[in-house]
Amino acid sequence: MFAYCPLSVIPVRKEASDRSEMVSQMLFGERAEVLDKKDNWRKIRLTYDDYGGWVDKKQLVELSGEEFYKLELMPPSVSLDIVQLVMMKQHQVTPVVLGSTMTGIIDKKLQFGETTYQYEGNVSTFLKPDPSLLLENAYMYLNAPYIWGGRSPFGIDCSGFTQMGFKLCGIKIHRDAWQQSEQGTLIHLLDEANPGDLAFFDNAEGKIIHVGFILPNHQILHASGKVRIDKLDHQGIFNQELNTYTHNLRLIKRMI
Repeated sequence: MFAYCPLSVIPVRKEASDRSEMVSQMLFGERAEVLDKKDNWRKIRLTYDDYGGWVDKKQLVELSGEEFYKLELMPPSVSLDIVQLVMMKQHQVTPVVLGSTMTGIIDKKLQFGETTYQYEGNVSTFLKPDPSLLLENAYMYLNAPYIWGGRSPFGIDCSGFTQMGFKLCGIKIHRDAWQQSEQGTLIHLLDEANPGDLAFFDNAEGKIIHVGFILPNHQILHASGKVRIDKLDHQGIFNQELNTYTHNLRLIKRMI
């Protein structure tokens, strides 16, 4: 069984309960495979990054296998506006946030089963990845509040931020920071890093707990309290407002 997200943003939870921790989010148009059922909950695995969790069945719409695989074969498309509206019949509207999935859009229309969506916003369709606007796109999340499990401009976590930055370029990376740290090519020295490389940070136990985009001039763009710009050196992230180091640099990876 397959499904898609018909709403702007829905929580993906660790357990089948509204009180359970939100581990990620599905954005409009994203697809998932349904793996299990428990009362009003569905255990899903997102097609985009293979990330799993529980979603309220009322927030999903079922997709036939034929529809699902048809969409999987199409080039990926994403929305490029901070927020825009999709319109349905009877003048119903749903807000759609930056980085939502628009795969299959033709003449500003999306078709999922019997439902047609009209979308007037900006969309990029990728016949091949385009990393040229990686940082420009990432800057659109500047000052977005930090929310654990978030993936939208209205609440995002550190690895959700880096994942969405790459999604806007047509490049898939994993969901969590530790998973992302296992991808890409290792860069041995900070001075050898390029803008757009990812810097990873660990805790006292050596576990990767944070990630951000390296910027020119020894700076980093990352989600910590909010999406912000801080100083970066071989030791880690220095927050000038707090006048202290907040994260310990562990390694640098190049994803492109």
